[in-house]
This record gives sequence, structure tokens and C-alpha cells, in this order.
Amino acid sequence: MNFQQISVSAALCGALCCPGGASAMPAAAPAAAPAAAQVAAPPPGQLQAPGSAPAATPQAPPEVDNTAALPPPSSAAQNLYSKARGDLLQIRMLLKNGRSQSTVGSGFMVGTSDLVLTNYHVVSQMALDPDVYTAEYVGTDGKRGPVELLAVDVLHDLAVVRVNRTGTGFFTIPDKLARLSQGQYLYSLGNPLDLGFAISEGAYNGVITRSFYDQLMFTGPINAGMSGGPSITGTGAVAGVNVSKRRDGELVSFLVPARYAQELLKTVAAQRSVPKDFNPLIGQQLLAHQKAMIDTLLEQPLSLKAMGPYQVPVRESEQVRCWGSSNVKAEASFTADTISCQMESAIFVSDSQQTGQVSMSHQYVHSSSLDKLRFAVLASTLFKVDKLGRSKDPRLTGPRCTEQFVRTRSLPLRAVTCVRAYRKFPGLYNFTLLTASVDDARASLQSRIDVTGVSFENGMRSTRAFLEALGRAGKR
Repeated sequence: MNFQQISVSAALCGALCCPGGASAMPAAAPAAAPAAAQVAAPPPGQLQAPGSAPAATPQAPPEVDNTAALPPPSSAAQNLYSKARGDLLQIRMLLKNGRSQSTVGSGFMVGTSDLVLTNYHVVSQMALDPDVYTAEYVGTDGKRGPVELLAVDVLHDLAVVRVNRTGTGFFTIPDKLARLSQGQYLYSLGNPLDLGFAISEGAYNGVITRSFYDQLMFTGPINAGMSGGPSITGTGAVAGVNVSKRRDGELVSFLVPARYAQELLKTVAAQRSVPKDFNPLIGQQLLAHQKAMIDTLLEQPLSLKAMGPYQVPVRESEQVRCWGSSNVKAEASFTADTISCQMESAIFVSDSQQTGQVSMSHQYVHSSSLDKLRFAVLASTLFKVDKLGRSKDPRLTGPRCTEQFVRTRSLPLRAVTCVRAYRKFPGLYNFTLLTASVDDARASLQSRIDVTGVSFENGMRSTRAFLEALGRAGKR
């Protein structure tokens, strides 16, 4: 029962709370899925690839460009587009210095007001670095004007901006939202790949619960540049806001449910003034997310699985998925079995930063052919303390690590805890805990947990729960 808790001193916490610092410049990376049915000619100007929407899964592979002929739009799609086109906008992020285009997305006018709904990730550069970026809108009529950011919802990837024009009333977010049925036709509108305003047809296929927050599955094409545009029913009711797609699937796209947009519009109506700096607000939203995330993760004890003579903690749920692999058929002098678990979604902060995620992995390595010295060298090589990300990442402080030899209830371990603080969001940290068993000269259990975007208390809480659950099977 002698468990030595790994601790990071309060002084270290104070040293890591470093607000400010430069933000990494996001790189534009166009996505390419099956094209939407184009209805209007592209606006004048040079064709430029937009930044892609955040991936639904971090490990998604790159896409293959599909250059097949565009299908003709149906009469229903043509009718909807003709009614909606006056309230569709392209949102462009511009560098203030030179007014060059950085990224593009879409948005739509709300009712007859001057408010526009879009995605947070479309305007994230302006929200995070207003001294560097500004924005403009371009309508289907080619007219353009300035964009003022009013509110953001980072957790649901939504934003509200104000422009110097008013809507026709086609798009509304009423108190009573439309009920959707499986297989119901939906129509997604936006400006795909900066090619011109377009409408694509697809179907509603239920609510995705693997994301920490609900999303709607839209079986239809949503290309980069359509992010922030509306997806509507055949009667023109807003069902959701285009947000992302699966890069490893065909016509699997996702929408932010209209109820989240409804809530953000109520926030705008109630606020007395526009925030001068959105970074503290974004930080507060990320802190709220991490509390809910860790509470959900630890509301029940972690499940235990056997790996050889050891027991390891995992968490399998709607939000966290686990996979296993082994090199047992490979010609190797040792056997390595692996279990990896990861949340299938993360919170988009910027093109170069996603956060609010938990992952854990275990590798059981053993050998009957290697002598003790050679196995020790192998185990030490596999213990990748240096694989903690770029030490000069401008978004984070450098890793501060502590190393101890500890003992859980049944297992002696080498344990390394590393912490990195967020420069723009004081109070948020990335935690990494790596452990290696030291009880067998020809076997090693190596485990790791990564918790990103959490408070110091919740980082310690989650790594402690993970560490306490490691042990030898059948021993207490």
C-alpha cells in the first residue's frame, strides 16, 4: 500500500503561468472531397486555396482529389439557392499588412438583421491575433465590406459577426427548431475551395455522439471554404452550420446543430459591449471544457485490461476509442503488444493548435532471446522521453519534467511527468506522464497518458488516477 505520488511543485506552476507570446502562423491546407454542384460563377480575383476545416479525427489520412464532372443541381436545389443567394457571404481573413488573403470560409445572414453566423475556425485568426488579421465579406453580388467579430463559441466552433448590410429574412434561427428525420434531404450552401457560391445535396443521418459535443452527420459533400455556411431543409429551415468532414470516408460530413447557434445568438443579444480581447473569453471556454472532460473521464474508475502479467488502465466510451496491435508475426528478437486509446475529437483553437483531448497507450515488450543487458538497452530506447513535441513551440512554454522511481500497490515504476503551459491562456496546461516497469529484466510495460488543455489540478488528478491503476495482475 506504499504509493508514492508524483508531484510537481506549486513553484513550478507559478513559473509556468506565462501569458503572452507569439502565435504560430497557420498554414493553408486545402481539402478536396467530391465537389458540390456549382450554381454561380466565382467572384473576380485570383483563385486561392483556402485553409481546411478541422479534421473530425486527428489521425485522418490525406485526401485524394476528385476531378470528376460536377453533377447538375436538382430543381429543388436551384429553387432554394435562388431564394437564399442574397444572404450568403464569403468570409475572408486578411493580413492587415498588405491586405493579402489568408484563409476563406462562408457565412449567412440571420433574418433581417446585420448579424452573420459562421464557424469560429473561419475567424479564429482575427479572434486570436486582431493586431495581425482583419476580415472582409464578399456577397454573391460581388459587393464586399468589413467584418466585426461579436462573439465566439470555441467549443461548438461557432462565431457571430456583424456586417454593413442586412439580410432578406430567408435564414432564421427560430425558438422552435425544425425536427429532422433520418434520411431527410438537406442542402449545404457555401463557397467551396474559393471557386464560387454553390449548393450541394445530401441527407441527414443522425446525431454523432463520438464527439464530445453533438454534431449532425450530413451524407453529402462539404468542401473547404464551405465552413460556416448553412445546411437547410427543403423548406429553407436552418438545420445546422457546415463545420467539417471525414477525410478517410466518402461524403461523410458534419454540421453544428442549429440549437448551439441559437444559444450564441442569445448571448449576442444579451451582451452590453463587444469584447476588446477574445483571448480571455476563449481561455474561459477551454477551462469549462476541460473540467467537463476530466469529470467525465474519471466519473467511474478506469477499466483494467491484462497485458502479460500486468494490468493497465483504459477508458472506452462514446468519446474514447481503443485499438490494439502486435508485432507477433514479425521477425523480431522481441514481442511488443500495444493498446492505444484516444478521444475522437478535439477543440480547434487555431490551424496549428487543437486541444482538450486525452490519449493513453500501453506497450508490453518481452523477449526470451535477448540477454538482460541487450533487453535493458531496448527498453531504454523505447522509453521516448524526448518525444514531447517541439520545445520551441511558440504556443507553449518548454516542457518542465520531474522523474522519480515510484511504487504503486503492486508495481515498481520509473515515472516521468512533464508539464507545458499555454502562453495565450493562463491556467491551461498540457500534461504527459510516461512510465516503465522495473520489476523484470526481460519484460517491460511502458505506458503513457497525454492530457491537453487542462487546469493544473485536473492534469495532476488524471495522471494520478492513471498511475495508481497500473499494476501486476492478481496483486493488490
